[in-house]
Amino acid sequence: MKRSFLLWYVLLVQAFFYGAWYSVGGSLHCEYSNSVILHRPHSVSITEFGAVGDGVTLNTKAFQNALFYLNSFSDKGGAKLFVPAGQWLTGSFDLISHLTSENWPVVDPLPSYGRGRELPGRRHRSLIYGQNLTDVVITGENGTIDGQGSVWWDWFRHGELNYTRPHIVELINTTGLIISNLTFLNSPFWNIHPVYCRDVLVKNLTILAPLDSPNTDGVDPDSSTNVCIEDCYIVTGDDLVSIKSGWDEYGISYARPSSKIKINRLTGQTTSSSGIAIGSEMSGGVSDIYIKDLHLFNSNTGIRIKTSPGRGGYVRNVHVSNVKFHNVQKAIRFTGKYGEHPDENFDPKALPVIEKITFENINGEDIGVAGLLEGIEGDEFKNICFLNVTLTVKKNSKKAPWKCSHVRGYSQWVSPEITCDSFGESIFPEHSSDCFGLSENNLEKSSGLSRSPWLLSW
Repeated sequence: MKRSFLLWYVLLVQAFFYGAWYSVGGSLHCEYSNSVILHRPHSVSITEFGAVGDGVTLNTKAFQNALFYLNSFSDKGGAKLFVPAGQWLTGSFDLISHLTSENWPVVDPLPSYGRGRELPGRRHRSLIYGQNLTDVVITGENGTIDGQGSVWWDWFRHGELNYTRPHIVELINTTGLIISNLTFLNSPFWNIHPVYCRDVLVKNLTILAPLDSPNTDGVDPDSSTNVCIEDCYIVTGDDLVSIKSGWDEYGISYARPSSKIKINRLTGQTTSSSGIAIGSEMSGGVSDIYIKDLHLFNSNTGIRIKTSPGRGGYVRNVHVSNVKFHNVQKAIRFTGKYGEHPDENFDPKALPVIEKITFENINGEDIGVAGLLEGIEGDEFKNICFLNVTLTVKKNSKKAPWKCSHVRGYSQWVSPEITCDSFGESIFPEHSSDCFGLSENNLEKSSGLSRSPWLLSW
């Protein structure tokens, strides 16, 4: 096998690796300051470390040496690594370690997973990797990072992997992370994976992979807090964004939730998976999630919550609003028996708590099924609310627009009407407090209940 297949092809146009931060306030407004980000008292070019941007020369050692050198300025105001226009071929590199022994090193599994996500044991390290860092920025003027994932996808499909495939970016236990103004192509596995992180901004990214590429999730915040994902275009072979927090008994024991996550202005397509997913690895808990201005087209599923007996944990306080779906097979889906366990040691009595999930101002055309809501027997999903939801189901669809089991909640101004008995009660006037995050606009309009949903102007 040719060595080039084992490497990453990196085309970066004025890309930078350096440190800064913005703030996420109590109301989860993301603030992003270019002036703060662009100022670093020290700067070097990758060419000063012998790198050659000809698309042929292997530059792994140059990247590693440059980043190790820049680390010496961490207590002097930080530093910036400039990667000029060119084609920069590199293997995996660590943002802090000076050691480079191979192009695809393996690392220990995450403690909240207990093993590699695909295979037992260890896992391949990502292209851009770091842990225990503060104030990291990866940005550029729409430079491209191409993971050359096709060979990894083939190995996966043919059962030829020894370890779980690598991500393009994985930062662990990092505070203050910005990834912006870049294009990511053809990741071997998940594209961007901040795990055990705090204060994360992912902004102005294009993430692309073939629609049939396996497990090429776009952005997967995992056991992380204060995360903003904004203004991204994602087309991949799996979930565009998937919020996670550990897997079964390992995630329960590690107990590191994902919380205070805001997703704004996301556009994309996935023919196999979901626009936004929560889970299925959610054993550390997921809460305070705000999703707004999602546009999904020609896709399998719009919003999905995935869990299973054995997961434990919780998903609560989720608010989804201002969503547009076009030609989506399943607009909203809950899956209570997703399965997939790391080993046989999970506790089937560890049941998840799913509650206070609100869908507000949702519109869709050419929808296959409006809602497929499947909870867990003896563990009902509760306080699920639908307000001002209009999903035009395809005329030739032979399936009921809504299917519900072991899920209970309230609905108001929903078309087609949710005919499940467990959604028989309206939100207003008695149950608005049971629904998470209802907008003031809709609360004010609740006084005019005689108005039909299609007459309301939002």
